Amino acid sequence: MSRLIIAEVLKPQGIRGELKIKTFTDYPENVKAFKTVYIDGTAYKILSFRVGTDGAAYLGLRGVPDRNAAELLRGKTIEGEREDAPALEEGQYYIVDVLGLSCETEEGEPLGVVVDINNYSSDIYTLEKAGKRILFPAVKGVVKRVDLENKKLVVDKKIFDEIAVY
Repeated sequence: MSRLIIAEVLKPQGIRGELKIKTFTDYPENVKAFKTVYIDGTAYKILSFRVGTDGAAYLGLRGVPDRNAAELLRGKTIEGEREDAPALEEGQYYIVDVLGLSCETEEGEPLGVVVDINNYSSDIYTLEKAGKRILFPAVKGVVKRVDLENKKLVVDKKIFDEIAVY
């Protein structure tokens, strides 16, 4: 079974072991879809989940009974089983599926391999080619096709050349 990184523990919340988390899902509520979450390889059942008025997400886990236990999880990543992940809409992909794809132009010119994706106001893709890194934002129009079957990410060369940072 493969796992997806779905969130990061920011800090304890209150005295009952609740965790304030930063979600890496499109919608924070998607975290509730996971029956079990994993932190440092340890399985935890979700007891509670809520989104606060401040937009932050809060998670209660079986086995994290108090603030001291929650404090030990500060800064750790939260993973979920891929099988529990919500279905994606057409044109959406999990980052783990895009990592490792070869990136090329529509004409077939190789640009590198996707080695990292960071989420800011838009996703920033990092390619690696011959030991050099190329970064580009996944803005409208640049990514033409994600072909998981053939392990390719196809981009528009003109837009790519305008926005890529070498």
